[in-house]
Amino acid sequence: MIILKVILTLFVIIGSVPLFTSLYQFSMVGWHGWKNHYKKAKPFYPKVAIIVPAWNEGNVIGNTIERLYDLEYPKDSIRVYVVDDASTDHTPDVVKEKHKKYPNNVFHLRRDKGGEGKAHTLNHGIAIILEENWAEAMLIIDADVLFEKKALSKMARHLVDPEIGSVTAYIKEGSAPGNYITKCIAFEYITAQAASRRAQNVMGVMACLAGGAQLHSRENMIAIGGKIDTSSLAEDTFTTFKTQLNGRKAIFDPNALVWAEEPDGPVGVWKQRLRWARGNVQLSRAFKHVWFNKAIHKRLGSIKFGIVWFSIILMPIFMIIASLGLTGLFFVDFPLSWYLFNQFWILNSITYLFVTLFSFLIDPVIAKRSWLQGILFPGIISLTIILISLVPGLMDKIINYLDGLSTTLSISNIAILFMYTWLAVCMIPAWISYKLDLKKAPAWVTTGFIVIAGFGPLLCAITWQSYISELNNEELKWDKTEKTGKVTLGG
Repeated sequence: MIILKVILTLFVIIGSVPLFTSLYQFSMVGWHGWKNHYKKAKPFYPKVAIIVPAWNEGNVIGNTIERLYDLEYPKDSIRVYVVDDASTDHTPDVVKEKHKKYPNNVFHLRRDKGGEGKAHTLNHGIAIILEENWAEAMLIIDADVLFEKKALSKMARHLVDPEIGSVTAYIKEGSAPGNYITKCIAFEYITAQAASRRAQNVMGVMACLAGGAQLHSRENMIAIGGKIDTSSLAEDTFTTFKTQLNGRKAIFDPNALVWAEEPDGPVGVWKQRLRWARGNVQLSRAFKHVWFNKAIHKRLGSIKFGIVWFSIILMPIFMIIASLGLTGLFFVDFPLSWYLFNQFWILNSITYLFVTLFSFLIDPVIAKRSWLQGILFPGIISLTIILISLVPGLMDKIINYLDGLSTTLSISNIAILFMYTWLAVCMIPAWISYKLDLKKAPAWVTTGFIVIAGFGPLLCAITWQSYISELNNEELKWDKTEKTGKVTLGG
């Protein structure tokens, strides 16, 4: 029995690792003001080939090209290469018209065979650009993103340092007017990009360059093989790791701003994030020799980076382990389970407050637009438990009150077991929102499930699905999300 108690207690402690990791990452964000690359950066304008993979992007590609031509960057140092992945819409016509308008700056590269995925499309363009021997740097973007005028120059200034192989920008959700889901993503991007990537700059190691805005020096692109990895769905993360394993640094510039249109419903989010999650699982296997092995790479192989990485991609497992530990202890040693539950949620409350308030400070503009989604990010039920946990003794008073309401059925025990299991069960209503969206249920219904369960649990449900998809060796399909052109600069 003692051994079982120890094991179950360890489950709860292990399940708390992502919370400690979040606190650790956000505590480093404040150091970014001192530990950054700005001291070595200076005005630098290399010849940049901008590679835009496009499959049926006729609704957005014209505006994207115009914004790129409008960048505050020497016009004779910019060339836009739209790599048309055998589009069947009016994408070719739009690009050809832009070529007529800007014959020295816009080029249409057509692939006769399409549908192989983003990486193959990019490689078609990269091969041509490297052969031309004009470009000194390459900017890989998505067809729908809009760069603020100074974004490229802010990114390029870092390449003056030969130690820098690649630079990524801060991509913001810019759908106008947006809805509950897009505003959840807008807030999430503060934590996942503006905060986490600042922390990674301080750590000296980058987990992933944003797929829609990554600038590479020519030397770096050649060093990683002159092409993008095609074996996984996480080509941008593979590129990030290879950059660093080949001796150059990958960094984030939070002042280089780019706006993108993100999915506005559970199905769109599921398609996009399942691709990302599966890619991360594939990368974890491909670079298994790097994890916790500083002999391979001092930064990528560090313990702290490994913990950060696996706290993200194993988040559903951590949640389930913590829930199993508490539920098991409920039947084995209730006082111990109750003590650990309270400590877990106190830690959760501290992390929630720290991360949420810090995010509002990091990007007040986006936070002002998505403040409600930021507050409700963990879902109403989890948020209720968090608020109760913030008041010492309140949880005990509520349980005692529930005990007094029952004579034959212990309502308090049911409530406690519900809270113990909610750590894992919260992914189920999030998954239901996706299933309902597939069946074209009203938006208020699907959104309602997200409000109850939380946007974070939706992402965890998707990550769990990625495990299943990988175990079943499902087809590596580039399931493209539909873009409508509703993104605007400044959101």
